[in-house]
Amino acid sequence: MPLFRRIPKRGFSNAPFATHICVVNLASLEKAFESGASVDPAALASKGLIANDNQKVKVLGNGTLSKNLTVSAQAFSKSAAEQIVQAGGQSTVLK
Repeated sequence: MPLFRRIPKRGFSNAPFATHICVVNLASLEKAFESGASVDPAALASKGLIANDNQKVKVLGNGTLSKNLTVSAQAFSKSAAEQIVQAGGQSTVLK
């Protein structure tokens, strides 16, 4: 057996440095929160929509939103931000 086949192969993995983002849809926000509520990662974690409040959150526009919510997250899709403002709420980007 040649030497290069006997030596174990190790390489670089980007897994420890990858950014993990939790995804929340507008339909989930519609079910979980009342009108006029303030939605942030801590509130999402308390409702069980994300695992803990240290995770980054992105709000996606799947579903419809009819409640005026003040949503704070690290990222928003374009359709989600439009629907939140159209329903009378606010979308705030966190760092």
